[in-house]
Amino acid sequence: MNESALVIFSGGQDSTTCLAWALDRFDEVMTIGFSYGQRHHVEMDCRKEILQSIGKLNSKWASKLKHDEILNISLFNEIGGTALTEDVQITMGKNGLPTTFVPGRNLIFLTAAAAYAYRQGIRHIILGVCETDFSGYPDCRDDTMKAMQVALNLGMESRFAIHTPLMWIDKAETWELAHKLGGTPFVDFIREQTHTCYLGDRTKRQPWGYGCGKCPACELRAKGWEIFSEKGTSNVF
Repeated sequence: MNESALVIFSGGQDSTTCLAWALDRFDEVMTIGFSYGQRHHVEMDCRKEILQSIGKLNSKWASKLKHDEILNISLFNEIGGTALTEDVQITMGKNGLPTTFVPGRNLIFLTAAAAYAYRQGIRHIILGVCETDFSGYPDCRDDTMKAMQVALNLGMESRFAIHTPLMWIDKAETWELAHKLGGTPFVDFIREQTHTCYLGDRTKRQPWGYGCGKCPACELRAKGWEIFSEKGTSNVF
């Protein structure tokens, strides 16, 4: 596509895979991140390192990767009440959603990203939401993304296209997609550089990367890695 794109980039496995997906398809790619008082704020340091070094894996990626923007959104921290913004135990809430669910987070992220994209003349917005292997967050569902695309286009009189490359694949297939995009070097890059752990733990090195190994995010990533590893890249690709 001879167009530019904006990736909502957190520094995690999913958004890093989506970044490579975008770099593989668009002429220019910008990134946007959000500091919202997240408990795992270490991801902000990781995303910086990733953006500085991902171009070393592919010269074409390096030439396409452009400006990065970080927006501070303190309202989630001010509202509180979630295990991602406070020192709250990660459990299942009475509403059937885990306490890691931050109400409205992806809705606000998309709105802010679209406003930024509008000013930059960018039509394509990419984010790593998924409803195959996920924690049940309603703002990660395909219906939510489609509704947001309609609302943003109506509200901004635009033609935004929201892309969700991971929507219908599980975590093992996300590892497979990473391999298709950048081979073993990119898979290893994701293992070493990205951050997924909700507790912000980068002291424990697991086979799939750094993390506590016990929170829901780590469990999903570990399960996907186990399946991906058992298949073996020579059999999968």
